[in-house]
Amino acid sequence: MIAPVLPTYNRAPLSFVKGEGSWLTASDGSRYLDLGAGIAVNALGHANPVLTAALTEQANKLWHVSNLYQIPEQERLASMLVAQTFADTVFFTNSGTETAELAVKMARKFWYDKGHPERVEFITFEGAFHGRSTAAIAAAGSEKMVKGFGPLMPGFKQVKWGDHDALRAAVSEKTAAIWIEPIQGEGGIRVVPDQCLKGLRELCDETGPLLIFDEVQCGVARTGRLFAHEWAGVTPDIMMVAKGIGGGFPLGAVLATEDAASGMVAGTHGSTYGGNPLGCAVGAKVMEIVSAPQFLDEVLRKAALLRQKLEGLIAAHPDVFEAVRGQGLMLGIKCKADVAAVVKAAYAQNLLTVPAADNTLRLLPALNIPDEDLTEAVNRLDKAAANVSV
Repeated sequence: MIAPVLPTYNRAPLSFVKGEGSWLTASDGSRYLDLGAGIAVNALGHANPVLTAALTEQANKLWHVSNLYQIPEQERLASMLVAQTFADTVFFTNSGTETAELAVKMARKFWYDKGHPERVEFITFEGAFHGRSTAAIAAAGSEKMVKGFGPLMPGFKQVKWGDHDALRAAVSEKTAAIWIEPIQGEGGIRVVPDQCLKGLRELCDETGPLLIFDEVQCGVARTGRLFAHEWAGVTPDIMMVAKGIGGGFPLGAVLATEDAASGMVAGTHGSTYGGNPLGCAVGAKVMEIVSAPQFLDEVLRKAALLRQKLEGLIAAHPDVFEAVRGQGLMLGIKCKADVAAVVKAAYAQNLLTVPAADNTLRLLPALNIPDEDLTEAVNRLDKAAANVSV
């Protein structure tokens, strides 16, 4: 008999009832140190008092009115994002998957209005993850994502990771956009080198396609810059943002230049809940905190501390771990042992981590995690590794 909750997840036998900072309390009263942060969502930790206050204040005033009306909280957050980024305009959603849908529509509408309706194709990359809608799985193209869900939405070409010749050969007069994560999350914490992001920008400028960055997981201060692409000194035409921007409240956004968004006029897109007063009030508080230079500097300092400790961990367990990947506090450990076994061994040490493709263990702690919690986490991971069979 099927469960009341559709069984689409392989859930761990854990149930949490309370969170505080980087710690979660399970239903049996045991405490777990969380290095997953809800898959990079709880950017400022669980039950952050500043975010709780922002949410409560707004909840006592107004929850929802719909986008039939002006929403001051939405306009405030949009203005903050425009002021801090390449973007001229913002559309708010509830999730990263919804941002993928709009990115596709926006790029195709751009070319339609420019008199090139044939430019409908997107070039994406092996190992990508852009969500689980029909467009997003077609963009990813992996068998795991698409098997059984055909026919797939047409118009997507996948290029092998790092194959520059194949990328250039894939561009044609039908290409609407090149779409990439500056750091692949689900794909195994694979960082696109700065020179490659610069090359993508140059290729798009040379041949015409728009450039779309998916910063759903790597954005919002996760790498020590407000957005990961800033390290390369390039900007996209369209960018997807979600996860950390709401600090735990469901919120996403599509950022775009005026030119890229020029086709999206009244009636071309909408959302009942997107940009609601509750989500935007929390999002504005998150942005206020994470965009501060001193906050970003602290992310980098903590990241250096964690990476140093992880290098020592790998040296101590060379049969279990292979190498550290990532940037800022979006780190992964490429494993020699089965990553699922490592995750399970970490559960036994009351430590939460996140598996990813390419046998990689993801570490995505709250950006404000205390140093002592980072030290404790690595100590627990050390004990977990000692119990992994290889």
